Amino acid sequence: MAIGEQVFGFFIPTVTLMGVGAHKETGRQVTVFGGRKPFICTDKGITQSGITRKIVDLVKQDAGVDCIVFDETVPNPTDTNVHDGLRIFQDEKCDLIISLGGGSAHDCAKGIGIVSTNGGSIRDYEGVDKSGKAMPPFIAINTTAGTASEMTRFCIITNTSNHVKMAIIDWRVTPNVAINDPLLMAGMPPGLTAATGMDALTHAVEAYVSTIATPVTDACALKAIDLIAGNLRVAVANGSDMTARDNMAYAEYLAGMAFNNASLGYVHAMAHQLGGFYNLPHGVCNAILLPHVEAFNLIAKVDRFGDIARAMGENIEGLSPRAAADKALEAIRKLSADVGIPTSLTELGVKEEDLKTMAENAQRDACGLTNPRGPTLNDIISIYKGAL
Repeated sequence: MAIGEQVFGFFIPTVTLMGVGAHKETGRQVTVFGGRKPFICTDKGITQSGITRKIVDLVKQDAGVDCIVFDETVPNPTDTNVHDGLRIFQDEKCDLIISLGGGSAHDCAKGIGIVSTNGGSIRDYEGVDKSGKAMPPFIAINTTAGTASEMTRFCIITNTSNHVKMAIIDWRVTPNVAINDPLLMAGMPPGLTAATGMDALTHAVEAYVSTIATPVTDACALKAIDLIAGNLRVAVANGSDMTARDNMAYAEYLAGMAFNNASLGYVHAMAHQLGGFYNLPHGVCNAILLPHVEAFNLIAKVDRFGDIARAMGENIEGLSPRAAADKALEAIRKLSADVGIPTSLTELGVKEEDLKTMAENAQRDACGLTNPRGPTLNDIISIYKGAL
């Protein structure tokens, strides 16, 4: 692979703890960082499930300190949400952040952390590497197998003034420690399991066809696709299957390793607008858009879509490169249908009159920069229409 003068980075947490029971290491990690007043950023659902209390107790038991809990994180966290949490973090003089939950909790925590040390508003950090100072020590405990925000340099926050999701891509928001324990994922309902799993598939596919993919990200992406194709259906059908849960935890992490370094594409650039406009679940938006965007991208990366088909278990022996590529799109649609993802954006309440504005916003989303094919505004509108 010829890369000329271009230099590629690879960003991951300093420490990652995986496997059944990994969350029990939380208190020890707080001690490693010398945390005296940890701040837990989570949501009401996690608190009601008893997981927050479990982490608070572990930290008290193993680190000997009490935690301040902020469980007001909302789905698709906003700039207001971030600054509400920041006020508590600062008022309580906290010195370490623990995010607990899925992507929303991790992103909200990243926003709180980066503003706590750099000042200003979270809106100041939209774009790439806009911060100048490290955030406080950061432990991310994951409870879903999808976003990979527990290990990435991506932070997605909704700007409440224009309903646009801001993409904050900054190596300084990468957690110091990521914890993925399938025990904490066992309680995810089937719908959430499906949506987060399809989110992870989208990460892997977009990273694999990205214009800045490398052999390292390719290896991560293809293994993630293989694990998702082989385990997501089981995880949705039987949430207590620890083998499927554990494999999905590895899959979403591998997909995170891939897109954290190869970036994404127009599935995410377009899905972000749906989340910002309608406050829709990110994974579901990705799942609906994925086959439509990749049908547009297919001619730019035909051979790579053949690889995706093979990783998803399709028999492409004897097929032409184009026929093999088409098998990838078929496999994506089949998996999405099997796990119960809605078939259209219309089912989610998306209106045709909003498509042009969302398409214009998608063109400004940083995720689109590495898409393998450059769509025009009309192309993006047409893709949205095809998904209605």
